[in-house]
Amino acid sequence: MENPRQPEAVSPERAAYLKRIRWERIQVKGLQGSLLIALFLLWELAARQRWIDPFIMSSPLRIAATISRMFRTGNLLYHIGITCMETVAGFLLGTVIGTAVAVLLWWSPRTSRVLEPYLVVLNSLPKIALGPIFIVWIGPGVGSIITMGLAISLIVTILEVHHGLSLTDADKIKLVETFGATRAQVLQKVVLPANLPTIVNALKVNVGLSWVGVIVGEYLVSKAGLGYLTVYGGQVFQMDLVMASVMILGFLAAAMYLGVVWLERRLVPPTQQPF
Repeated sequence: MENPRQPEAVSPERAAYLKRIRWERIQVKGLQGSLLIALFLLWELAARQRWIDPFIMSSPLRIAATISRMFRTGNLLYHIGITCMETVAGFLLGTVIGTAVAVLLWWSPRTSRVLEPYLVVLNSLPKIALGPIFIVWIGPGVGSIITMGLAISLIVTILEVHHGLSLTDADKIKLVETFGATRAQVLQKVVLPANLPTIVNALKVNVGLSWVGVIVGEYLVSKAGLGYLTVYGGQVFQMDLVMASVMILGFLAAAMYLGVVWLERRLVPPTQQPF
């Protein structure tokens, strides 16, 4: 009977190095949390001491009271659910369609050269200006809001992923082609695995872009969602509602970003992950 594999011994120097790395991470997380708490405390103090106008700037305690009140009535979860559904839909569509188009452009270099100037022009076009057009074409509903989120993230995904695919190590590609690999096998075995970090980086960028697109869409047409609450609060001068909506948006965007980071740790080899 074979002996079970014994854990690899760690030298004292290696153990000390890993301990320093863990301690550095703990310190960074602690400083980040302390900075956030200090900012909220300073904000609350400034509102109480009337250094700022609490009606205009609100305060952390007033924001917390507004969130608690909306949570008890059930309105908060409803609006959060609407915005999250629209954002996730636009995020997934932008990532999947953008990556697929980037692969097609890599597959056909001639098509890439033909379409590249058009993609650059579309990327420089202010997507917010397309909002009214989407509303007329699709109608004033969820579809136009999701399309707005898709439009903002799609071109960026195509350009970033295609750029990464184009920079794949040519020697590795020639090597597998020497052994008779087809174009599809080169894509599957070399190009896509080498560009997992690029695709994940596109996901990280799309997190922010998707939220921007959906909130802009809700500004224009929605009757529900966090963007709608922000506009409504501004119209009736309920700045506590506006600031509460902004805080919740920041929390949700951070949670979505951390989800992408978690996915990166599962998919990307440790040697290709950022420190």
